[in-house]
Amino acid sequence: MRHRVAGVKLGRTPAHRRALLRNLVTALLEHEVVRTTDAKAKELRRWGDRVITLGKQGTLHARRRAAALIRRRSVVRKLFDEIAPRFAERAGGYTRVVKLGARHGDAAALSVVELVERAGAKTEMAPAKKPARRRAPAKGKQPAPPRRRRAAAG
Repeated sequence: MRHRVAGVKLGRTPAHRRALLRNLVTALLEHEVVRTTDAKAKELRRWGDRVITLGKQGTLHARRRAAALIRRRSVVRKLFDEIAPRFAERAGGYTRVVKLGARHGDAAALSVVELVERAGAKTEMAPAKKPARRRAPAKGKQPAPPRRRRAAAG
């Protein structure tokens, strides 16, 4: 039973997991959209919402707590100057997780984590596949007639 256990382990040691999530939070705030696996996306949503709440507080203490988590000073500055004012009226739920489907290489479930109110609010989706092209018949040859199905035995 997982009573009173918050967060997921993601198959990593605590130090590795913390480093991973710090990097993901920094990337999310810098680019405002991150593509990752479903499990990491769900955990990133928790971390990201907490950091944006710190940005909304706007105090020196909140800035130092955010700076302890975020990897770059420029991203901390962006959080407090640009991102937090955008969410001033919102009482939570600053991030959105959109499921993309399976990754081609290992069939891992992928998601996009994005800020709800971001500049250029288009969601990054998987690239659309081109429809299969039909080959044109070779010159001088007649196309084969369509095959007929045999009547089903009743």
